[in-house]
Amino acid sequence: MDTEIIAKALKELGHPTRLMIYKTVIRAGHQGIAVGGLQEKLSVPGSTLSHHIAGLASAGLISQRREGRTLFCVAEYQKLDSVITYLKDECCADENQK
Repeated sequence: MDTEIIAKALKELGHPTRLMIYKTVIRAGHQGIAVGGLQEKLSVPGSTLSHHIAGLASAGLISQRREGRTLFCVAEYQKLDSVITYLKDECCADENQK
């Protein structure tokens, strides 16, 4: 995976509010969570929440799905796995070169 893509994902997760939003979306599972539910759980103002969701979505960490008038946030688990794998693949790599 491209270093720039991983860096963008980590940058977005580096903000405490975005990290809490992402954690809540991940906990919701594959069906996702309504934006209103996120706002209620985290007590984040709507405009602030929208801003942070946009950042997570632009990094590919979440997607959004509309059902009627309700907008859901869904974790992109494959992207999360890619970020984790990118970091894990480097674990102890230099030890083996001695």
